[in-house]
Amino acid sequence: MVQDRSDGRVAVVTGAARGVGEATARRLARRGLRLALLGRELESLRQVAAGLPTEACCIEVDVTDEAALNGAARSVQARLGPASVVVANAGIAAAGPFAASEPALFNRVIDVNLIGSANTARAFLPQLLRTRGYYLQIASTAAFGSAPLMSAYCASKAGVESFAQALRTELQPEGVDVGIAYLHWTGTDMIGGLDDHPVLRALRTHQPGPARRVHSPDQVADWLMHGINKRATSIYAPPWLRLVQPLRPVLPLIVSRVARRSLAALPVAELHSTTGVLGAGGRADWEAQRPAPLAPPTTPPQC
Repeated sequence: MVQDRSDGRVAVVTGAARGVGEATARRLARRGLRLALLGRELESLRQVAAGLPTEACCIEVDVTDEAALNGAARSVQARLGPASVVVANAGIAAAGPFAASEPALFNRVIDVNLIGSANTARAFLPQLLRTRGYYLQIASTAAFGSAPLMSAYCASKAGVESFAQALRTELQPEGVDVGIAYLHWTGTDMIGGLDDHPVLRALRTHQPGPARRVHSPDQVADWLMHGINKRATSIYAPPWLRLVQPLRPVLPLIVSRVARRSLAALPVAELHSTTGVLGAGGRADWEAQRPAPLAPPTTPPQC
């Protein structure tokens, strides 16, 4: 269990420049952990670090770049020590009809959310084994029932759930605990302009009242921190989502039926006009890939 006092332990948070990653980093720092903040936007990471009450280092790194991420892990250990908590939070989303989406963008969502999570676990696993630490995989209710117009995101979140479940069983004998966090509507820039975006609005309109509520990143981070303290296997944000787990066998059918009804009234042109990556963080990642430069040999990133 993470203690309230400063004990010199180290936490790593990917996607820490904004939203849930930033809010979770702040709460970990308040518990006395030193922070390694990883992400694509170095200046934003530095702004987050400047407001933390404990030591922090910032590393600009793409979680899909396995070599760079391994270098980042070495830098974290050299600067702060081995990680006791790793929060695999980096993620992007894209919306719109599959047929109208850029293949490269679909692939990028899978790469960041799924492959990036696997890379994160692989890079920091030696440190977690040493500290008998805790790995938290940020997933989503998108893993419960796949929504149309969000095919890449839903596929990636279902994938990270399965990955983390397998990893949990493998690592439990080694003293490393693996948790999965299921996030619902969270007020990050990923869903900015929620009611103005036809895809997001359509997906949310016919959900029951409690399921339509948007929770702040701070509230979600509080729920995550409670789970991290307990080294929980599952964290639900909001907590009532645990009641949905027994219904998961029928959720895909329910989601499909509701989605067909809510999307029927939307003009096709409107759906196509809003196809693309969501949120400032996703745009920053996507723009960094276009055009994708050849990667010259580089030295490992430093804190």
